[in-house]
Amino acid sequence: MDEFTIIKKYFQKITINNPGAKKLNDDVFFDKKNNLVVSIDTYNEGVHFPNFKYPNLVIRKVLRSSISDLISKGVKPEYYFFSGSGNKKNFTKKNLIMISKSLKQEQKKYKLKLSGGDTTNSNKVSFSVSTIGFSKNIIERNKARLGDDIYVTGNIGDSYVGLKIIKNNIKINTKLKKYFINKFYCPNLPFKIYKQIHKFANTSMDISDGLISDMKKLINNQNLSFEIEISQIPISNELKFFLKKYNKKKNQYLFNGDDYQILFTASENKRSLIKTIAAKMNQKITQIGKINQGYKKNLIKLGNKSLNLTNFKGYSHKFW
Repeated sequence: MDEFTIIKKYFQKITINNPGAKKLNDDVFFDKKNNLVVSIDTYNEGVHFPNFKYPNLVIRKVLRSSISDLISKGVKPEYYFFSGSGNKKNFTKKNLIMISKSLKQEQKKYKLKLSGGDTTNSNKVSFSVSTIGFSKNIIERNKARLGDDIYVTGNIGDSYVGLKIIKNNIKINTKLKKYFINKFYCPNLPFKIYKQIHKFANTSMDISDGLISDMKKLINNQNLSFEIEISQIPISNELKFFLKKYNKKKNQYLFNGDDYQILFTASENKRSLIKTIAAKMNQKITQIGKINQGYKKNLIKLGNKSLNLTNFKGYSHKFW
């Protein structure tokens, strides 16, 4: 049983009198009356990051991944609560100084304020982050419209290559190694887009569990399907070089998650506006597909060839 089945079976029903919870089928809690937006995420050693060898980098990943939820909803993150579990081996004075320094740097970069948290003793390192923002509206899931274009911000796939390198599953030259590892720990969030995304997006979320996996979640309560063209999915020049030099297939690295870019749909008549805003913000935004009629009629295409969706599952927490 995976995390989403557990949520639906055991917890969704007890939110029936709480409309802000969105039936636990969105990235945030939204109290429209008080303009309050809240998200929470937990990160465990060995699951969300391989080890705690680089505390300064792990903290950057944890905080950026957390605020990504609000950004994708068109909300500026303002405050965060930070909790950590560890022991004397990993919460040494040196490591705690690095953790504090990284948090301070991220706060400055994204204009965040640490507002509380908790620390506990544990055999393994884990962190939980609650993020708070304020907005009159959010861009919800399951609001796509028939005929919408599908878009992503930034590039896809770099983070997964970084993870494979960290796990010693890929051997590459030093310069490329440094680039991909940095992309795993320090995703390049499309931060400024929160100011503009309300102008064009019908539905949106961030890409954490994988492009296809998250695309399914984005429209999981609608009688709609998606069609995505692999050749249109944007990748970095570094990933292009890696694929060519090491004779790898593009689709092996696009659907595994940890990208923390924004996945959204928009009406065709917003194409010009999106192009203008992207240029003005210097933010890469790429159209990668379409929304079609019919539930579970999803397609992944490479030119005229349709690929098997079961090969692109993304990440899911399995419990039993």
